[in-house]
Amino acid sequence: MSQRNDFKRTIVYGDTALAYLKKNELPAYPRYYELWYTYSAGFNYSLNKSVNDILGRKGGITPDEVQNLYNRFLCPSRLGDRIDSVGSKLSREIGDVVDIVKSSLSATSDYADTLGTAVNTLGGTNSRDEIAEIIRTVVEKTNETITHNRRLEDQLNESRELVYELQESLEAIRFESLTDDLTTLANRRHFDESIDRAVLHAAQTGEPLSLLLTDIDHFKQFNDNYGHQTGDQVLRLVGLSVKQNIKAQDIACRYGGEEFAVILPRAGLDHAYSVAEHIRKSVICKELVKRSTGENLGRITISIGVASFRPGDTPNGLIGRADAALYGAKRAGRNKVKCEDDTDAHAAVA
Repeated sequence: MSQRNDFKRTIVYGDTALAYLKKNELPAYPRYYELWYTYSAGFNYSLNKSVNDILGRKGGITPDEVQNLYNRFLCPSRLGDRIDSVGSKLSREIGDVVDIVKSSLSATSDYADTLGTAVNTLGGTNSRDEIAEIIRTVVEKTNETITHNRRLEDQLNESRELVYELQESLEAIRFESLTDDLTTLANRRHFDESIDRAVLHAAQTGEPLSLLLTDIDHFKQFNDNYGHQTGDQVLRLVGLSVKQNIKAQDIACRYGGEEFAVILPRAGLDHAYSVAEHIRKSVICKELVKRSTGENLGRITISIGVASFRPGDTPNGLIGRADAALYGAKRAGRNKVKCEDDTDAHAAVA
């Protein structure tokens, strides 16, 4: 069931991408197709905004503009270049720290030699002048060592701060790679990784695990009637409703164009159903207003399918049952929550 629905959804994205290529008379290069496919799927908010800005100003887009957008938002080397840049800075800083440590060891060795010489000299002289000279040398060397160590401490503090900043940069890159730009929920890649871990954990520990799959009702019609910007507003509204009704341990993701998924660790079917109902009611309670005109566009509804882990389950098996429950909710009239067992007790009241 899940594979069939993925087929239908992705074919729509593919057909739409080809339509954009034809409309703008663009060569069907793989990178151009990838850009329009991504645009059609709506996964990259920054890309869509840039494309919409160009189309809004000019009514069309040139091959050079498409190439620039591809290089800016989709080029595979873009993320690698950022990681390489941070890695190079981190490597240089580690090299500087190593040099600082070597310098400190050298200074300590020199100071130890000075003290050793002073001890040996003191043992063989009674001359007050020689003793005074030895003391002067030791005091001078001590002051040099103190100054050197203070300088090293400052350098190490600076290095520590820079390394911390570089770590934050790497974390930001990692966050971006796993986050949906538009909704700020986790993206599909994060979902795929997380559901694999969650299913494995449930199998090993025997703890319950549930999955919600959500789809915005009549989203394509809404998008066609009011435009992509208002459609983006709808996606953000649903994303916010999802985030407001789950716990910190739960993982909310943008699963497809207008589909969302929520992984609920340590949650059985009844609890998952309750969470789904809270999300559904939260969405329908919000009125949507078009920002550009102030026009009240009414309310949005969503349908939700719920499934729970079974012994011997696989990620695809769990997803497939949640997907089947979701389409059961749509067949039942939409704006409903349906569990995989599809009993009357779990039929949502609109």
